[in-house]
Amino acid sequence: MANLKEIRNRIASVSSTMQITSAMKMVSAAKLKKAQDAITAMRPYANKLTELLQNLSGSLDADTGSAYSAERPLQKVLVVTITSNRGLCGAFNSNVIKQSVSLKTDNYKQQEVHFMAIGKKGNDLLRKKNTVIANHSKVYDDLSFDNVAVIAEELMSYFAEGKYDQIILVYNKFKNAATQILMTEQFLPIVSSDSESSSTMDYIFEPEKEKIVMELIPKSLKTQLYKAIRDSFASEHGARMTAMHKATDNASELRDQLKLTYNKARQAAITNEILEIVGGAEALNN
Repeated sequence: MANLKEIRNRIASVSSTMQITSAMKMVSAAKLKKAQDAITAMRPYANKLTELLQNLSGSLDADTGSAYSAERPLQKVLVVTITSNRGLCGAFNSNVIKQSVSLKTDNYKQQEVHFMAIGKKGNDLLRKKNTVIANHSKVYDDLSFDNVAVIAEELMSYFAEGKYDQIILVYNKFKNAATQILMTEQFLPIVSSDSESSSTMDYIFEPEKEKIVMELIPKSLKTQLYKAIRDSFASEHGARMTAMHKATDNASELRDQLKLTYNKARQAAITNEILEIVGGAEALNN
């Protein structure tokens, strides 16, 4: 059994760790509220805009269709991996990275696959064995629509210029503080809605349909990417809050076990001292 000093040092160390994890949990909870409100507010608008664009682009003729909806033979694929800049959030980052690598090894074996990292963790791990063309981890320093729009324009130019034939987003979708849904979403080319559903839509266009679609497409794509990053940002704080909550509980349980061990060791030491005193007294009497 470890001596009393070692146990006391371990109790102090665990208690210090528990204070840190508890503080990180409270910080993440405060940040989560703001991030959750942001994604909850924009999600209906983003979903409706994407639905409208899919209905309109699906009804366009091939000659008048957008360059962003062109289906080409798959030769080069770009996977946009959205992770966080910091760790201590459980399997949040590793799940996204595993899914991104799985796309390369399983889904696109015959294609050339490159990666774009949004988040330092994804960039650090993917760069070891894969081709990462860009790292946009600084977007989290000031997460705004304008900053994300620059990244979206970069992706749009890659596709329009034929550098990549398909662009995929991989990120965590926020459901609640304890649950994140791993998403694999096609960014480009634009996925048109089913012809049956789009034919039931009746719109009055002013000006003509083609012009409206050409103006809507860039805005819709920027909004789609911004929503994905916002989803990931809220999921990160939810995952970190949950991870720190579990870490605090585990530290508390370990501290209680160490205290019990310490009391047992202390009681055994006192008992030994008493036995030695009694034994010495008996020896003097004899």
